[in-house]
Amino acid sequence: MTKIAVIGSGLIGRAWAITFARGGYEVALYDREDGAPAAARQYIAGVLPSLAEFDLLGGDQPGSVLGRIAIAASLAEALDGATHVQENTPENLEIKRGVFSELERLAGPDTILASSTSAILPSAFSEHLKTRERCLVAHPINPPYLVPAVEIVPSPWTSAEASQRTATLMRDAGQSPIVMKNEIDGFVMNRMQGALLDEAFRLVSDGYASPEDVDIGIREGLALRWSFMGPFETIDLNAPQGVRDYVQRYKGIYETIGPSQQRRVDWNGPVLDTIEADRRARLPADQLGDRQAWRDRRLMALAAHKRQSGHDTNS
Repeated sequence: MTKIAVIGSGLIGRAWAITFARGGYEVALYDREDGAPAAARQYIAGVLPSLAEFDLLGGDQPGSVLGRIAIAASLAEALDGATHVQENTPENLEIKRGVFSELERLAGPDTILASSTSAILPSAFSEHLKTRERCLVAHPINPPYLVPAVEIVPSPWTSAEASQRTATLMRDAGQSPIVMKNEIDGFVMNRMQGALLDEAFRLVSDGYASPEDVDIGIREGLALRWSFMGPFETIDLNAPQGVRDYVQRYKGIYETIGPSQQRRVDWNGPVLDTIEADRRARLPADQLGDRQAWRDRRLMALAAHKRQSGHDTNS
């Protein structure tokens, strides 16, 4: 059985452990903090029955999936025999540089070294390594066992083989890899999300719409299509003759809008008071945890629906 080392057992690490174990891999979970892997494994044991309820364990029983997750007593033990390392340490460049130096020293020469970082470019934490061609970013949307997209981000020196091996591993684990050609700040998903958030903050700050009305526009509008298709497929289907027809029909609208979208609003300015007040009126702070649990169960139901409908999430 292929072994994967998950380094760091916090929110992302434990989610990756579920993802890989569900995919049939042997997972070695390691964390420098005493007791953290055991706490993560206990958390995982509580999540697996819900995934089984929605038939999201690939036909396995919770106990079988949990049985593929072992706690490693040391970093060396976690890396011994691993073909892929998924690093999940804090978003701090110096910490990651140090961790990747250790990973390079202890991992086998053919082991892929991947980071889950959402903001640090792979070149920044791997430039000092002797075997840096096997290092890259594999950034998930959390939790990856419910949201399959994962960004495979190479540095300028990452080998094509390393990127393709990682993409294959992710597909085999049930994920949908975004195989980037070059590194860029924000990767793909945060750049797309950032563009949407910038416009949302502008609309509220400039008095055009309330926070709830912006949310309705996505929740009850665009997101219904986006649950099954991306922006390019959306416009390809929104004109009789496809994407070129759409551009010819509607590009003028976006050219008119574009200049007003170049000004950024300070997210931490007065608009934040408006948005926070609206959100807390709709959801008191002491109910955030319950709503997060509700969100995760809705994601489970959506994942199950997409699979049952024959939607190919791995295309």
